[in-house]
Amino acid sequence: MTTNRIAFQGEPGAYSHEACRTARPDLMALPCRTFEDVVEAVRSGEADLAMLPVENSTYGRVADIHHLLPESGLHIIDEAFVRVHISLLAVPGTRLDQVREAMSHTVLLGQCRNFMRKHGIHAVTGADTAGSAKEVAARNTPALAALAAPLAGEIYGLERLADRIEDRQNNTTRFLIMAREPDLARRADRMLTSFVFRVRNIPAALYKAMGGFATNGVNMTKLESYMVGGVFTATQFYADIEGHPEDANVQLALEELRYFTSMLDILGVYPADPLREAQRNVR
Repeated sequence: MTTNRIAFQGEPGAYSHEACRTARPDLMALPCRTFEDVVEAVRSGEADLAMLPVENSTYGRVADIHHLLPESGLHIIDEAFVRVHISLLAVPGTRLDQVREAMSHTVLLGQCRNFMRKHGIHAVTGADTAGSAKEVAARNTPALAALAAPLAGEIYGLERLADRIEDRQNNTTRFLIMAREPDLARRADRMLTSFVFRVRNIPAALYKAMGGFATNGVNMTKLESYMVGGVFTATQFYADIEGHPEDANVQLALEELRYFTSMLDILGVYPADPLREAQRNVR
């Protein structure tokens, strides 16, 4: 049974909502209050897919998301790179010189400092981007605008006074699309495999575990560590590699990794987003 819905965290008009419309325009987007609610919507069958942000090119990884992925019971089937284009949104009829304050999530406020300084606009911290747009629409005063995605302006009936006002024009968020079942049958020119693991408690275990990827010519695009269980001695690693587990060199690398690990869990196998190559070429 399918629902033709994809769940995301946030209010309608959030950047995660925009990611849903970009990557899965044929599905209805389902807003959820928390990341845990997004996962539960898929597990329960309320939605077919989950759209989860994992990292931003400016601000790094999304807090707590690496803990959620292996515990979700879901599988990564795709990735989506979404450019963070920021618009100044105000009630209809507002002129730019009337705006005195702009509301948004603190992260987004920090990405528009040059524009805000140039126009003498003061920052007001909101709960999130789309929620700020919703609040601006409700207050209905020209002095207060919102910084959010253009989609939020469409949804809440606000005018775009300025577009693409972010300080860094290459600011991009990477999302993972997750489903109840894995999809290992697809093949593309560039495949990715994501997994988590814990190394055995032996000297130089991580160094030895990583050696298999080097000797077998497997490119590791990401390796991050984070604590588990609330103790400093229990460390788990999240990794992305290029290739499919059925590729001969990836098979050999994973076999060597298993020898030095106490746990290894494949989270997903999926094609690389075309924008990944574009991000690689940005300097």
